[in-house]
Amino acid sequence: MKNSYLSILSCLFVVDLSAAEMKTVDDSRAVAGKATAVLTIPAWEQTPEAVDAAMRDAIAKANKALDQIGAQDLSQVTFKSTVVALDDLTYEASIAANKASIIKETNTSEAMRTAAENAVKVFQDWAVGIDYREDVYKAIKAFANPHPKLSGEDEKLLKETLRDYRRAGLELPPEKRKEVEDFRKQLAKLGTDFDTNIVNAKAPLVFTKAELDGLPDSFFASPGVKTGDDAYTVMANVTWQYNTVEENARSEATRKKLYVTRDSLAKDTNVSVLNQMLALRNKIALRLGYKSWDDYQTEIKMAKSGAGAKKYIDDLVTGIQPKFAAEVSALQKMKAVDTKDPNAKIDVWDWRYYDNQLVKQKYAVDKEALRNFFPFQKVLDGMFNIYQSIFGLKFEKITAPYKWIDDLQLYLVTDPATGEQLGLFYLDMFPREGKFNHFAEFEIIGGKLLPDRKYQRPTVALLCNFPPPSADKPSLMTHTDVETLFHEFGHALHTITTRAKYGRFSGTHVPGDFVEAPSQMLQNWVWDKKVLDAFAADYRDPSKKIPAETIQKMNDAKLATAGVFYRRQFAFASLDLALHNAHPENAPYDCVAISNPVLEKIFLPIDPSTTFVSYFGHLNGYDAGYYGYAWADAIAADMATVFEKARDRYLDKQAGMKLRHEIYEPGDSRDATVSIEKFLGRKQSVHPFLKKLGIGGEEKKKAPAGLSQESR
Repeated sequence: MKNSYLSILSCLFVVDLSAAEMKTVDDSRAVAGKATAVLTIPAWEQTPEAVDAAMRDAIAKANKALDQIGAQDLSQVTFKSTVVALDDLTYEASIAANKASIIKETNTSEAMRTAAENAVKVFQDWAVGIDYREDVYKAIKAFANPHPKLSGEDEKLLKETLRDYRRAGLELPPEKRKEVEDFRKQLAKLGTDFDTNIVNAKAPLVFTKAELDGLPDSFFASPGVKTGDDAYTVMANVTWQYNTVEENARSEATRKKLYVTRDSLAKDTNVSVLNQMLALRNKIALRLGYKSWDDYQTEIKMAKSGAGAKKYIDDLVTGIQPKFAAEVSALQKMKAVDTKDPNAKIDVWDWRYYDNQLVKQKYAVDKEALRNFFPFQKVLDGMFNIYQSIFGLKFEKITAPYKWIDDLQLYLVTDPATGEQLGLFYLDMFPREGKFNHFAEFEIIGGKLLPDRKYQRPTVALLCNFPPPSADKPSLMTHTDVETLFHEFGHALHTITTRAKYGRFSGTHVPGDFVEAPSQMLQNWVWDKKVLDAFAADYRDPSKKIPAETIQKMNDAKLATAGVFYRRQFAFASLDLALHNAHPENAPYDCVAISNPVLEKIFLPIDPSTTFVSYFGHLNGYDAGYYGYAWADAIAADMATVFEKARDRYLDKQAGMKLRHEIYEPGDSRDATVSIEKFLGRKQSVHPFLKKLGIGGEEKKKAPAGLSQESR
């Protein structure tokens, strides 16, 4: 998951690394790099007052720059003094927001997190407001009206800046424009509340050892789990604990109890918040002349319309139905044997368990036993080695001047062929109280060509929640965890290797239904024997690798359970689109009543008391955009064929450098379709995705809208 607080605003205030500090990294390269690039470690505020002051200072500086744009003689305006100046100030101001968002999601002090949350709200309010600066708009329109001759990235920047003003309502009468502005400000505040309520949702459940029968010994030995003589506390809000119980607990009552708790998290706060958000989104869309929020959101994406996104998902739901039905039938038979009830049905709290049992029994793949081959540090080092090799990069651990947690790591990325410093990344990898509870890359400083023609190189953070080490064992990852790490670090590479001229277009600032594709493609790596052999070894005996037949069975099992996996994804995409479809303006929303039936219809029976959407963080940030995961997956499967056909397959440096140059470096400085097809060397095809889903034949005739049989 790629996370950025505001797509139009991509960075923050920073402190340049001094020459003295850089000596601890590599003085000679630092001196060489300073000729063309700027590398920056953020100065992190360490008191609530400092967080507040940093945001106020950032906004004050940006407002001064806005005043300068608006005060110009309209007959003398230039591209640089209007459109570029706007990109410059929003880029610099958003550094404060990105830093505040990191503090909000990671700091161990509740007071710091609260201050940062307030700072983010202040920033979002200001960011909405700059769209309604009439003086700035008039200056930009004055430049645009004579239809200046621009090309490439410059032309794209002007075109999309004007589009943003239209989408903000600047072409509306003043009173309607003000209404849209107020709605957007309210929505931004509610979105921050929605995210905070998710982070703050805690759900400890105490079980006996018998109730957790089937779980591995490693789970019981994990820090904080054993809390009494026969009492084991499971945190429903901690993803790895939830998944481990759902996949392994033999007791259906245990699985259901944990599922009901998990899917009711933030129920008391976020159901109301989400209903308000949906109403505001709908009002904004209607005021701006769209029939729905999904139409508004998809206009600037590859899908182009809500109907296009819906048709895409509906076609996939239909196409995968026979495979999904067959898979559920197989799981039902297993449950029927277990329960001695021939009519037993698979409910939503059953699928992880029986999916895991199927994989163990039919394909002889023990997910828990596989963890022994994935000690965290070995996986991290192995991934680094692979990505360094195929992308022509070098990662070096350096001293972080400030750490918000003791095990925080900071790395410098360079290009060993040229000595150029490309960027920095932080790693914050294990769960703790008050921390962001999912997996995502957060941009802190994006790439941008500065006014002095030097290039600001990016700084990013990876926030993850992998199983922590225990007293006698290292952190042991599931294979899914390994896949997640390869995916999320792909976002970091996409950001760090950028060459886009403007902050608006750098790195992962690409259409929302494409942004996941490059990282989803990298998930293929961890299913390949040659790749896994490069780092996966039993931590107790490193000479032991995962046998070839096991890896083949893992791949067979993945294909065998693809129907259930993807139908669940399609259910999420469908409920997201249903929430954001056409809705009468004054009719109240009931997000649970809209979404729960969609979950049941497309996936599996649920408990009606649950409120899945209250804890579904994607509804703020990926709203009317969750379909983009499936959309991007079709592109990702297609892009993976470039490596699959290369001499060294997933370890092929020529293919890796092509990905770096044609996908990562351009960012959104050119149309995404152009970048994709330059990388492919041909038009796009949906066939690789259909193959990945395990469907073909007649289903191929139902190629998703927007990604045709042979091309877009």
